[in-house]
Amino acid sequence: MVNRADFLPFRGIHLDFHTSEQIPDIGADFDPEEFADTLVKAHVNSITCFARCHHGWIYYDTALNPERRHPHLKRNLLQEQIEACHARGIRVPIYTTVQWDHFTARQHPEWLCTDERGCIIGTPPFEAGFYRELNINSPYVEEFLKPHVREIMTTLPVDGFFFDIVRPVPSTDPYTQKKMRATGLDPANAQHRAQFALESLNAFKREMSAFVWSLNPEASVFFNAGHVGTRHRSVVDAYSHWELETLPSGGWGYQHFPVTVRYARTLGLDVLGQTGKFHTSWGDFHSFKNLAALQFEVFRMLALNAKCMIGDQLPPRGRLEPHVYELIGKVYAEVEQKEPWCRGAKPITEIAVFTPEEFAGASAGQLPDAIKGVTRMLEESAHQFDIVDSHSDLSSYRVVILPDAIPVHAELATKLNAYLAQGGKLIATFESGLNPEKTAFALKALGVEIASQGPRDANGELVRGRYYERGDYVEYVLPHEAIGRGVPPTEHVMYIRGMDVRALSGGEVLASIVPSYFDRSWEHFCSHRHTPSAGKPGSPAIVRNGNAVYFSSPIFTMYQKLAPLWCKRLFLNALDLLLPEPLVRHAGPSTLLVALNEQPSQRRQVLHLLHYIPERRGELFDVVEDVIPLHHVSVSVRVPQQVKHVATAPQGEILSFTMQGERVEFVVPIIHGHQMVELRF
Repeated sequence: MVNRADFLPFRGIHLDFHTSEQIPDIGADFDPEEFADTLVKAHVNSITCFARCHHGWIYYDTALNPERRHPHLKRNLLQEQIEACHARGIRVPIYTTVQWDHFTARQHPEWLCTDERGCIIGTPPFEAGFYRELNINSPYVEEFLKPHVREIMTTLPVDGFFFDIVRPVPSTDPYTQKKMRATGLDPANAQHRAQFALESLNAFKREMSAFVWSLNPEASVFFNAGHVGTRHRSVVDAYSHWELETLPSGGWGYQHFPVTVRYARTLGLDVLGQTGKFHTSWGDFHSFKNLAALQFEVFRMLALNAKCMIGDQLPPRGRLEPHVYELIGKVYAEVEQKEPWCRGAKPITEIAVFTPEEFAGASAGQLPDAIKGVTRMLEESAHQFDIVDSHSDLSSYRVVILPDAIPVHAELATKLNAYLAQGGKLIATFESGLNPEKTAFALKALGVEIASQGPRDANGELVRGRYYERGDYVEYVLPHEAIGRGVPPTEHVMYIRGMDVRALSGGEVLASIVPSYFDRSWEHFCSHRHTPSAGKPGSPAIVRNGNAVYFSSPIFTMYQKLAPLWCKRLFLNALDLLLPEPLVRHAGPSTLLVALNEQPSQRRQVLHLLHYIPERRGELFDVVEDVIPLHHVSVSVRVPQQVKHVATAPQGEILSFTMQGERVEFVVPIIHGHQMVELRF
């Protein structure tokens, strides 16, 4: 089995090749020497190449499935790609699809997943697309997939496998029903179907990895679902590494990668980030990502402890687009220079943020608002943090944050109370800290109890935590002096209704809720939107109880939706009360992304400073076009010992510095996109 520590190359390409049988001359212009030389010139040292695509076609000489070889392919394309790349020291993991295969779907409709109505899941029969879901609980795995993988491994040099589209799909087909009944589950029960889909998927992954490693113990293995999250923890033994597919312009957005990587890097495997050269998403032929955007996406991978991969799609005739690799080469030339300060680097963090994904689920384009909101706030304030779940070790963190929707069962309550007893600090917001039934707070350490469940709307639904466009159920927060630094000492609207709580004895109220005159309805309304403040403080909004601070409002969800500055400032003020000496401070703008890493073997820390600003210039997604440099940025870092040397990297410009107690302070002359600074001890 491949070493899971730090084995991945830094400069990878993921080369799509989903190619219709209706296109002629497949690979007609392919020249293996030109192909590999183009990659070398672009500073690429790993490329994932195709054995089989979503259309179901195979791109190597197959004796096992000759009917599946692309009908217009006249050469042994994959083998030629591998041999030319290996001759130049370029690694070549092999791609094959798992749950999307148009050829197999047409030949074996009985192997497809079906929904609760018995209908095939995925692309309807008269729509374009190959998105019908093959069933891993059908004979498909034993009759086709495993023999296909065995043929690849016995006829081609294999560095690793990228198994694509491997995700839980609840199904009602006869094969799944039979297997569910055998395990005591009810196929008619939707929850049982979801449970079995995940359990059988994890079993499939372990079985397939063991199969691959029995033939080649050194092969890397990754199963792609477009997202890596908390459900992957239980099956980490089936992976050699993580590949985080996250194209900001392709539906993932710019918040997906930082959330995902800050969790994935805690699971003990090497991590690879994956964006694309595409202006939009996969299959966007003859498009080019803005250079500044590609720099930001790739350099952010380095800063957050991931190796780099850029997605491309090979044109049907088989010749890499030279201008694409000119673009990629500009970025990867810089990555190659930066690698010595990234190799083996580990993040230095002091805050643990629990992810609601563990309890609510998530997907590539649908992360919980709360985790995106808290990530934004912490990144905008230069705090160093990981994203964790209830199984994570909390002992190394100085502060734990429970954002908006973290239910606390008995085991987690015991864990958090033990953490607090050892001197840890805690911030919880809104429904975080409640028991799973939401009937009471499971964490008495928060210093609050439920006063009431709050109002319900005309449909009888609780309004707390729900966003209403016109603010039908808003309330206001009046901060007191200890929490109100930088915030006007007056009411501030909370666009989403929070919890109605009482402070327990010993709890210090840091801010109060001020209700509106009335909730907005057809019978009671004022002006265009929410009703104004009635001016009479009532229940607690923010309570401190020793080392714990509780916010009654869902401030992180609110910040993700509407970005009220007062929400961020109140939160950061609370964090300052608990963490007065954070790892990093700087005098730059909130658009400056800061990440602090360490390389113990080099006796140094490396500070990454990135300044790129995604903008919504089109209606559908954010772009980065311009690099806006920052000049003379003052930085202060809390360090474990006396610093001997501060310099820019890789430029090597020596920076003057001073030690102020446990902090080293210096000025970075210019940050043009991405600047590293090494602190040597």
